Parts: sequence; C-alpha cells; structure tokens
Amino acid sequence: MRHFDLAPLYRSTVGFDRLASMLDQVMAADVGTNTYPPYNIEKTGDDAYRITLAVAGFSEDELQVEAKDGQLVVTGRKAEVEDKPNVLHRGIATRAFERRFQLADHVRVAEAVSENGLLHVDLVREVPEALKPRKIEIGRAKAIEGQAAAA
Repeated sequence: MRHFDLAPLYRSTVGFDRLASMLDQVMAADVGTNTYPPYNIEKTGDDAYRITLAVAGFSEDELQVEAKDGQLVVTGRKAEVEDKPNVLHRGIATRAFERRFQLADHVRVAEAVSENGLLHVDLVREVPEALKPRKIEIGRAKAIEGQAAAA
C-alpha cells in the first residue's frame, strides 16, 4: 500500500489536526487489516446508522460494546471450554476479537442488540441546538434624527 505524506495538510491548515490524525489512523489500520468478524455499516435514516457484526457462536455475555473517546469498541471473548475430542473439523471461528470504529462528532450509541448470530449496534447523530445552522434576521438601519430631517 502507498504511504501518503500529510505534511502539506498540517502546514496549510489550522484547526484540522483531528482530521489529519484520523487519516493517519485509518491509513495505519489498513496495513494490518483484520477481517474478523465481518461487518456491515448501513445508513438507516438521515441521522441514523447501524453497524452489524457477524458474531455467530458468541452469547450476549461474551460480547462487550463500549463507546469512549470518539471510538466504538466491540469486543468478543469466548469462555474457556475444553476441546471435545470428537470434533473432526472446526470451521466456525470463535476466536477472541476487538473491532474499533471511529465515531464522528455528536454520534452516540442508541442501542446494541444480538439476534440470530448478528450483533446490531444502532448509532444516532445528535447535533446540539447551539451548533445547528440558524437564520439571522436582517433589520433595517435606524436613521439618525439629524440626517433624517435634512433629507
């Protein structure tokens, strides 16, 4: 994979440090791409998203979903079980995993539900009222009394 130099971005922008560091993280993560467990990311509404992970073989007690520092971290750890000697082929992966997703500003986890071997994590973007665009009324300038009489 190619490595991109982001130094020009750092030199010519102010206040975009977080964006540049996120790009660095994404490019570094692609080098050792982990593909387990597989997942989908869907847009379910204007400000709603769903991440679905295939976690067959894991119970709700063996899964952990945590949102911290702008990241969603999904972890799966199987309880220790003795190997059954009569298993001839083990093709269902039940190894421990940790999957991280970078969350945008004002995105929070609404809920996490496990059903039929899939873990659904619903996300909602809630922009605070103070940060939403607002229309500013344009008023008329008030005339100064002396200028209004002279006109």
